[in-house]
Amino acid sequence: MKYKLSMFNFNLPEVRIAKKPIAERENAKLMILHKETGKIEHKKVADLKDFFTEGDVVVTNNTKVFPARLHANKEKTGAMIEVFLLRELNQENRLWDVLVDPARKIRIGNKLFFGENEELIAEVIDNTTSRGRTLRFLFDGTHEEFKETITALGETPIPKHLGRKATENDTKRFQTIYAKHEGAVSAPTAGLHFSRILMKRMELNGVEFAETTLHVGLGTFNEIMVEDLSKHKMESEEIIIPEEAAKQINIGKSTNKRICAVGTTVMRTLESSVSTKNEVIPFEGWTNIFLFPPHNFKIANCMLTNFHLPKSALMMQVAAFSGLDLLKTAYKEAIKKKYNFHTFGDAMLII
Repeated sequence: MKYKLSMFNFNLPEVRIAKKPIAERENAKLMILHKETGKIEHKKVADLKDFFTEGDVVVTNNTKVFPARLHANKEKTGAMIEVFLLRELNQENRLWDVLVDPARKIRIGNKLFFGENEELIAEVIDNTTSRGRTLRFLFDGTHEEFKETITALGETPIPKHLGRKATENDTKRFQTIYAKHEGAVSAPTAGLHFSRILMKRMELNGVEFAETTLHVGLGTFNEIMVEDLSKHKMESEEIIIPEEAAKQINIGKSTNKRICAVGTTVMRTLESSVSTKNEVIPFEGWTNIFLFPPHNFKIANCMLTNFHLPKSALMMQVAAFSGLDLLKTAYKEAIKKKYNFHTFGDAMLII
């Protein structure tokens, strides 16, 4: 069967898209979806501990979101320009790939001024995409001082559909509690549900946590513009699978334990480095893998994920694991039971 973009559409009421995080992470709703039987259970995220036993491995993405959204004034006209930092290309020369909005106002050679006192200046040196540019930041100081300036001027890049500026609470909650390695422009949202108390309870039950890294870029969220999904190209994102994590996962697999991918980013990371024996291989590099049905998963046999928007790449990746018909049934039930969707929404455990 050939899967097409239109097959992933469904009616999602606007009221079901969460606009802010729940007060306590582990109090979010949790749907349990059984792949083999189609059975659906309704729990709380705090109940996750009841679905894992000693030796099970929960694989997380420890990327850390940085304040990627900045605002600048264009030289001469003073026009307000939003600059969204995507990727540092060259540390020494302060080169960054960015998105600019409105893009039509920005040309090669334009200078942009950041901060009330123009603490930072950048020059546009290349057009990388229809909306993207490459900037050279003009800054006298060390790289550490440069990053401190960006952090001070930048905002936490919460999704634009929320229609507001990031609050102090957003800055705290748009980050997993185990975030370590800075480099993401968006949070790996499934991981936002874990609290320290929940993780400790699971560890006391003998559950192992294996840390991987995928620095989430906007490619994960880009709108899919082609009906034939095989023609959609994901932008590359940096991944790291440490030796220790690979060892934990492979031992778990060899003893028939539950290997749970926390989110689509972890699932993509694991599927990007697999041996002929269906074991995880330690790896540092880049991946542009796009998972959509049908796909034969080699590593994880369990998945924790959020509820995703219609026709999104994230929904397609979950459908590849659960099966599209079952996922649509679950989403219909979620809407009926008033589960919240998207970034700050509720969670689903697929087992």
